[in-house]
Parts: sequence; C-alpha cells; structure tokens
Amino acid sequence: MTLSITSAFDSGNIRVLSITDDRAELEIVKDHQSDFYQWFHFRVAGAAGREVELVLTNCAGSAYPDGWPNYKARYSEDRENWLQADTSYADGKLTIRIEPDTNAVWVAYFAPYSMERHHDLIAWAASQPGVTQKELGRTLDGQPLDLLTLGEGKKQVWLYARQHPGESMAEWWMEGALERLCDLEDSVARLLRQEATFHVVPNMNPDGSRRGHLRTNAAGVNLNREWHAPSMEKSPEVFLVRAEMDRTGVDFAMDVHGDEAIPAVFVAGFEGIPSLKQDRVALYNRYRDTLAARTPDFQTRLGYPLGAPGKANLSMSTAQLAERYGAVSMTLEMPFKDNDDLPDPDFGWSPARSMQLGKDCMAVLAEIIADI
Repeated sequence: MTLSITSAFDSGNIRVLSITDDRAELEIVKDHQSDFYQWFHFRVAGAAGREVELVLTNCAGSAYPDGWPNYKARYSEDRENWLQADTSYADGKLTIRIEPDTNAVWVAYFAPYSMERHHDLIAWAASQPGVTQKELGRTLDGQPLDLLTLGEGKKQVWLYARQHPGESMAEWWMEGALERLCDLEDSVARLLRQEATFHVVPNMNPDGSRRGHLRTNAAGVNLNREWHAPSMEKSPEVFLVRAEMDRTGVDFAMDVHGDEAIPAVFVAGFEGIPSLKQDRVALYNRYRDTLAARTPDFQTRLGYPLGAPGKANLSMSTAQLAERYGAVSMTLEMPFKDNDDLPDPDFGWSPARSMQLGKDCMAVLAEIIADI
C-alpha cells in the first residue's frame, strides 16, 4: 500500500515532496505572507505495521532552528493521546520514525488544539454559572474573537493565549485555568472570583490557528509586535482586545506562549518599561518565585535576558500593558521540547502538564491577588 500524506484539515501544515516505499520527504509551509515557519501537522495513511521515515527537509531555514536539536515530534493514532516519536536532527533535516498500529496516524510539532475544540471550550465555559461570553469582533478570515468574563471583584485580571497560533500548549493551559476558575467548589476559584474580575481570551489568533501558521495571523502579521499601534486592517485581534482592556483597565495580565528552544517553563516580565515602579516589580517577582516553590514544573534558572532599563519593546503585550495600565504583567513560556528538569520519555511536555500548570498558576495568583 502506498503511503498517503495530507494536511488538508484544521491547523494542517505540510508539503509532500516525494514518497518512496516507507520514506517520505516533506517541507513545512511558510505562514501566509510571511517567512515564519516551524509548525507542522499532517496525517499519514497506509502505514499500519510499517517502519515509516518522514524527513522534513527545510528545517535549517525555519524560524527557530535552535529548536530542533533534542526535540521530539508528537504523533497520535486516536488524536487524544500524543506520544513522542523517535526524532533526530542533522544537516538541516528533521527525521521522524514511527511504526503505527493503525492505517491513519497524525504527526505534529506539538499536540494540536483545534478550532473545533476551541468552540467546545467556549460553549462549555459560557454555560457555567457566572460566566459570560462576548464576541469582541471578527478576524480577517471572519472568525469570531471570543472573550469570557467571570468574577465580581474589583481587580481586573486578563489572561490571553495563542498570539502565536503554533504554540498550541497555550490553549491547553487555558483549558486548565478555566476548569479551575469555573469550579465553584474550589476554594481558589471562589477567592479569585471574589477578589477579581477575569477577562479570558483563550485564542488570540483563530485565523493562524486554523491556517496552520506558526506565528502570524491571516495577513502574515506577528500579533505580539502590534500592541503599540494595532489596526483593524492588519491586526484586528490586538485592536479589539486592547480596546476592551482600555474599557476595563488591567491590574494583572498573563500572556501564554510556547518556546521552541528552551527546555523549561519560565516567565518574562517588564523590567525595561520607562515608567517602572518597584512595587509592581516586587509583585511580579513574588508571583514568579512562589510559582517556582509550588510546582516542580516551573523554574527560574533558564529564561530570557532581563530587559535593559528604559529599553522595553512596547510593541509586545507584556511591556505595553505594564506601561499603559501599570499592570503586573508577564509572559509565560512552556517548552515544545520536554521539561529537562522533569522529563517524561513517553509524552514529553504535554497537554495534561499544560492544563495542570494553568491550574497551578491560578492557585499562586490567589496568594497575591489581595496585593495587586
């Protein structure tokens, strides 16, 4: 049986160059109107009981080539459980070897979070007590941009994910955070909803998500470089969310991402903004250090360099929100690679770990919410 490979589905991305017996040569497709690429997601059919070799040939020119060494692709036969595949990188090529039991197997850069699952999440959350759903507007592809609001407190907390659509672990994190916040028998949720009003955007980039992009929206724009001057023409997602933030104010904000190269979970802050206030920095540090104490999946040793004083990039959301609103603002990063401090040879960093981290982050927020 000849192998069949396709990416003609939600978040799919691959180009087939050749298929010979049990080996296929493939290319990752660039984001539309952009040179970014690294996300892949495709289906292999006709592979049951065969040792299949899948070679992604253009990895050297990808957005983050340092992300490939020691990385393992994910594969699934049921689209629920995503395992790490035998993966190697050399000479600019990523080679994935699998031997599936069934004739259809899915392969991806990380466990996908489909737009269908996104709509299921919105429908579920909107039906929970005290949660309201609002469509902020439409994307360039005409998809709705969803906002969930819950809580009665004065503090304004914003949680938003997937500015970079290929970082699908970010929406798995959101699912975990929302599960905790919507559980009215959970003391953490009860305290947080008493002290704060939560504004949650589970997916900032529906168009890029559906199109199979790594980093950009339908116009090829990196949304996390638009926060200083968003527009409805290029970056309606940021324009609409920032307008709502202007209406509500922001006291605490978390922008949820994935990092291609660093094998750890970490946060980045706002040290370089012009109007830096030490009480805000102290709260950020307290949150970061408490999270490190509460969960072994989080650490402070690895991460991005601190911003130089007064040199923050205000086109990025974390810096813009800290400067614009005086918010305790941060970017949370999870790995595409495994978490090297606590490796899991079967699943690596996974949807389950992302969801648990979302719940843990809410518990730590409850410890500092009164002081924000």
